Amino acid sequence: MTLSWLQIIRLGLVQACLGAIVVLMTSTLNRLMVVELSIAAIVPGLLVALHYAVQITRPKWGHMADKGGHRTRWIVGGMALLAAGGMGSAAAIPLLATHFGAGLALSVLCYAIIGLGVGASGTSLLALLAAATAPKRRPAAAMITWLMMIAGIALTAISVGSVLDPYSHTRLLWVVATVCFGALAVTALAVIGIERGLTPAQPQNARSNTPFAVALAEAWADPKARNFTIFVFLSMTAYFMQELILEPYAGLAFGYTPGESTRLSGAQNGGVFMGMLAVGLLSSGFGIGTPRTWVMLGCVGSAAMLVTITLAPHLAAPFQMLVMGLGVFNGIFAVAAISAMMQLAGEGGGQREGTRMGLWGASQAIAAGFGGLAGAALVDIARSFLAPNDAFGAVFSLQALLFLAAAVMAATIMGGSRRHQLVAGE
Repeated sequence: MTLSWLQIIRLGLVQACLGAIVVLMTSTLNRLMVVELSIAAIVPGLLVALHYAVQITRPKWGHMADKGGHRTRWIVGGMALLAAGGMGSAAAIPLLATHFGAGLALSVLCYAIIGLGVGASGTSLLALLAAATAPKRRPAAAMITWLMMIAGIALTAISVGSVLDPYSHTRLLWVVATVCFGALAVTALAVIGIERGLTPAQPQNARSNTPFAVALAEAWADPKARNFTIFVFLSMTAYFMQELILEPYAGLAFGYTPGESTRLSGAQNGGVFMGMLAVGLLSSGFGIGTPRTWVMLGCVGSAAMLVTITLAPHLAAPFQMLVMGLGVFNGIFAVAAISAMMQLAGEGGGQREGTRMGLWGASQAIAAGFGGLAGAALVDIARSFLAPNDAFGAVFSLQALLFLAAAVMAATIMGGSRRHQLVAGE
């Protein structure tokens, strides 16, 4: 047996819960530190980077799930870690206001725990999906789980925003505790019984006794897996490079107000939603395209939109529509890349899905932190000798080149004979 559509949706709820807790840490607490507590923005920035850096442990989490043969416990256990880190980081906010050193120490500890929780739960979830999803359903499964994560982020942001005012530290703690306990409960209910319903012949129910170092070395020794790891880092660096600079660019180049630039982010996420939906429906529903085709389209399309955004001050096209177009191609790329991960994770046998997904998850997490910081730093450097618009344009152009390089890598890695292609229905 493989996962049914209902079971895929249930696992998607776990992604929604992951997004719900993480968005509080990366958005709400970030704002509280900078605005309410008047802490330098670099502090929450480094804390968020820390939670990404800790996810270099993803291969280890994936290997432990492979070795134990029961991924449900790692999904739930990781979510428990994430919830504990989330509540602890919220508790650090009032402590930062009165005892900065102690509050900072607690924040560092809790953001590290958040990274561990995301790594343990997220890697085991993706490994279970990779092992137990029918090949033709993988693009739709990737679409469902990621759209549900976006939904979890959006619904949490809206609901928390409506109940957090008038702000107080006590209200913050109650709200965060409610979200964290709720996410843990939903996760436990979502995954219960899914693995037991799969036949013992399924890879996720088998045990792997290979030591971690050997399993990781074997994964890295596989040329396709190694090259795919490099592809993930390159493409995800490009994907996240505009994260911290797109809204400032809108303000400087087009005079957007803070409210207008915030809505610009909403337009981009709306585009991501449409791109993901398109790939899932067209690929799994109508058998159109392969992950290789969609990944290349997403990369090349993203590069084209970035070049257009660079030239936007000289064009008549509405900037918001260009940003939405970038989101569409980003969404196409993201779902196709995840679908390819699921396919490639199962190649080579030996119950290595968790180790491989962990390897690529670590690459993605490092790229996410590196890409955002690199984009901001490069803009600062470029502005020292270029006009503001040209400085941003130079970084967007570099980002476009990285996407094109990723498209070339995708064409090579996902090419070859029919037997080795990452074809959704294969």
